[in-house]
Amino acid sequence: MADHLLSLVRGRHGHFKLESGHHGDLWFDLETLCLNSREIRTFAERLAAQLKKYQVDVVCGPLVEGAFVALLVSLELGCQFTYAQRLDDTTRDELFPVQYRLPKSLQPFVSGKRVAIVNDVISAGSAVRGTFFDLSEIGAEVVVIGALLALGESITEFATKHGVALKLLETHAAQFMAARGMSALCCRDRA
Repeated sequence: MADHLLSLVRGRHGHFKLESGHHGDLWFDLETLCLNSREIRTFAERLAAQLKKYQVDVVCGPLVEGAFVALLVSLELGCQFTYAQRLDDTTRDELFPVQYRLPKSLQPFVSGKRVAIVNDVISAGSAVRGTFFDLSEIGAEVVVIGALLALGESITEFATKHGVALKLLETHAAQFMAARGMSALCCRDRA
């Protein structure tokens, strides 16, 4: 069994434009995270234990890998599950150009409900931000954001600003990554 979440993920070095619009030189192939479902289930169980006290009605995860983790967490909590779909807006040339929306058929099931947003790995938080804003617009009460791993402080700042609890199994700052031969995942656009 993996003790460290990053041991389940493959990474690559190079220059990458991330979903948030930020640039970075480390890319995680998050598809490999769920390759060994028994191993990821243990992490999902641990996250569910941290989320239990929030008594959520629904767990929502951004597609793709975040939704897989969210589904496992919802099973542990015994509550409903939904997901948010990624919508690219190619006309926007700014940070966080991608939107996340719940399918229309699922929206009535979250309106007025206590919701946890669960993701796999959060760096700048593009998927969580998009999901949060859509859930808020629908009338859901997002009470907690949970993730297996956060890279940097972006999501902490976002959760604090919006008055939402934050539960993370692991956090790694830029200094942690640099010490292991990795550079910060998200940084401002370079000139």
